[in-house]
Amino acid sequence: MSNEEIIKKKLVEAFACLDIALKEEDIVIERSKDAAHGDYASNAAMKFSRLAGMAPRALAEKLLPQLADESIEKIEIAGPGFLNFFMKQASLASIIAKVIGEGENYGKCPSKGKKVNVEYVSANPTGDLHLGHTRCAAVGDSIANILSFAGYDVTREYYVNDCGNQVEHLGHSIRARYHELFGEPLDLADDDYHGEDLIQIAKSIKEKYGDKYLKDSEESHDFFIRYGIDTELGKIKKDLDAFRVRFDVFSYESDIRKGGKVEKTLEWLREKGYVYVQDGATFLKTTAFLDDKDRPIVKSDGAYTYFMPDICYHYDKMSRGFDNLLDILGADHHGYINRMKSALMMKGYSKDVLEAEFVQVVRVYRDGVEVKMSKRTGKAIAHRDLVADVGVDAVRYFFVERSQSSHLDFNYNLAMEQSSNNPVYYAQYAHARCASILSLASDIDMDTSGSMLGSEPEKRLMKHIADFPVVVEAAAKSKEPSRIAGYIHSLAERFHEFYAACRVIDRENIPLTSSRLALIKAVEITMRNALNLLGVSAPEKM
Repeated sequence: MSNEEIIKKKLVEAFACLDIALKEEDIVIERSKDAAHGDYASNAAMKFSRLAGMAPRALAEKLLPQLADESIEKIEIAGPGFLNFFMKQASLASIIAKVIGEGENYGKCPSKGKKVNVEYVSANPTGDLHLGHTRCAAVGDSIANILSFAGYDVTREYYVNDCGNQVEHLGHSIRARYHELFGEPLDLADDDYHGEDLIQIAKSIKEKYGDKYLKDSEESHDFFIRYGIDTELGKIKKDLDAFRVRFDVFSYESDIRKGGKVEKTLEWLREKGYVYVQDGATFLKTTAFLDDKDRPIVKSDGAYTYFMPDICYHYDKMSRGFDNLLDILGADHHGYINRMKSALMMKGYSKDVLEAEFVQVVRVYRDGVEVKMSKRTGKAIAHRDLVADVGVDAVRYFFVERSQSSHLDFNYNLAMEQSSNNPVYYAQYAHARCASILSLASDIDMDTSGSMLGSEPEKRLMKHIADFPVVVEAAAKSKEPSRIAGYIHSLAERFHEFYAACRVIDRENIPLTSSRLALIKAVEITMRNALNLLGVSAPEKM
């Protein structure tokens, strides 16, 4: 149990003695900025004074006798009723043995017994990933990592939109390029795909199949679409794999449409009275639940809108036994979530089974100027370009460093800089320095009791290490990987402050060295575990 958890537990018990029922999540514990004010502080007496019917300071004095604990050195009342907690040195230092003992599992929470489906990226298989997809990939994968580490059973899913106009245009575009290879005039419409990658796909078809598909038929029509989808999706999978993003499940819209699933779902909605026809189109009564207007699910020409198969897809996900669904979406999808929640509620699910995180756009800057074109390709900067230029670690870290709800201005120069100004370099250098110190002193046994650690830099570092499980829980609850990035930067800061103030290897003082080496090991483990949550490597050499 962390020191924060101990204090919260004692406060809940103390309030219970006054017949005030609180939960631990009702209580806020803050880290004291000034050592003179203790290690931790709480405003609980001020926050709940009205509930107790007494002045905050009087309430604090009433609580004080009930807060005694073997891990607490003393408690002081400050100002109008703040409670300042001074922890015993052994209590602060106990985190070292815990971290070293748990290793890669430090910070990991027990199973919550809940299954969560996280769907992210889901880029149309019609071309290369762009930077919006890159940020969705970094955010979605980090959230999945964090949720899994926080005790959830996570399934990572990619939904392949392999039906509709966009894949029809893909198939037609590949057909046109294929026919061009046999000397025919290029027949591409403005809304077809004009990328050079389709020329390579057409060449591949010619090499494998010769002129087999020159004659237009239903077979050739379907072939060009499927070949294009498989090729483009293969490139996307390769790019994401290189970005350390892997999925457990790939679901296809074409499978959702098979076997009359969409038709059966539509009929069921009609029988339940959730459907009506207006001006030849069929609408879903989403305003009966959370939506601001009813949504069309069948167009007047009889074709389904994209919303209808999406409803079937979400019904399918829930039928697989998930407790919650999390969709990672672009910022332009805000209106989507309430209509889908409404459709799920029609099926009897709670509005809370579906959550969404909306990822804002990315702009790239170099030398203070926005960059829209890749020097290598002469085209708009694609996912593959940026990762090739600055590396996976920098892109993954920078793309989650700020909340996904905020616009991201990616500083190309900073991402390439090898200095403390670059936050990912700063964090990785801290880990590498830990590894180097431990290697240099590999002949000295570590003392995990932390009995010799009492300086302020050491105490600040131990308290920050102890915060990691709490930060993981908070990041999982808020679905914000930026919390982990913030924690990583603060851990690096505290480590570098400690390293500057405290001599670690002193062969004239082995007991102190042994304690400090154990602290270094705890930092190394915690930093590596935190970086792993963001998909960022933890190098041992820089």
